[in-house]
Amino acid sequence: MSEINIKPLADRVVVRSLNDEEAGNVSASGIIIPDTAKKDKPEQGIVVATGPGKWDEDGEKRIPVEVKEGDKVIFRTWGDPTKLDDKEYWILSESDILAVIS
Repeated sequence: MSEINIKPLADRVVVRSLNDEEAGNVSASGIIIPDTAKKDKPEQGIVVATGPGKWDEDGEKRIPVEVKEGDKVIFRTWGDPTKLDDKEYWILSESDILAVIS
């Protein structure tokens, strides 16, 4: 069950940005590393919802999304995130996801 009330369409994926602790942006002594120190690096997040996939070229068969809820991913960002309950969510095309972290 999704942690949010957003249902993505086609090959869209909703990703929750990791908080500073989850992303490793807090040093061992508890100092938060500022965003400017990680300039131009891809984001990391957790997949919280996926669409059903996009249709093939003939429009006859859906191609399912490869990631699933709970996957930790590295992704490119465009625009601004959506904020809900003090958390940042990105609505991405599956092609904006670069990798799944195991």
